[in-house]
Amino acid sequence: MQNYLNFNNKIDYSKLKIPAKIIKNGGIVIFPTETVYGIGTNGLDEKAIKKLYEVKQRPLNKPISLLVNSFDMINEVAKDITELEYTLIKKFFPGPLTLILKKKDIVPDILTSNSDTIGIRMPANEIALKLIEYANVPIATPSANISGKPSGTNPKDIIKDFNGKVDYFIDNGPSPIGLSSTIVQVINNIPHILRQGSITEEQIKAVCSKI
Repeated sequence: MQNYLNFNNKIDYSKLKIPAKIIKNGGIVIFPTETVYGIGTNGLDEKAIKKLYEVKQRPLNKPISLLVNSFDMINEVAKDITELEYTLIKKFFPGPLTLILKKKDIVPDILTSNSDTIGIRMPANEIALKLIEYANVPIATPSANISGKPSGTNPKDIIKDFNGKVDYFIDNGPSPIGLSSTIVQVINNIPHILRQGSITEEQIKAVCSKI
């Protein structure tokens, strides 16, 4: 496919500036994380997010999370972060945890299905982190699969689904974890697991018990 970047043998982070600019300008890029591959675009661009929903064939009532690369970027999109939420961030970011936080008005409502909360994750993958850094925006990123299919972990399968439908593809081989992130929401100072991933309920409770 066109605009294909192969990082299987050697990684040159400077080459990520091209797909990062595509993301910044509202294009759609598939890229690796430590959990599964993501399909992402500018998380602050409503038109780009609408296109992302269409390409993935994702129902508009299913929110999409944001990938960030710094604590400053978290504070750009989220507010009223509690002590317990900060503790989870410090313990599990970067890593395979998505935390549901109160969103700021800068986050488009289409991304959250008109909810006042937004999923935030900082991936433990240098390619993803550099891509966010160069784009200089949070990246709206669901898993790289057609909605209803298993999450994308193998680049060859992902290319078949999205060839000709996305603007850029970054290949770094099969996903190391191969399982979507654990999603946690803190309600009344109690953490609730909304989706189980590689981070377990026991690990979450162990952190929270120390507060």
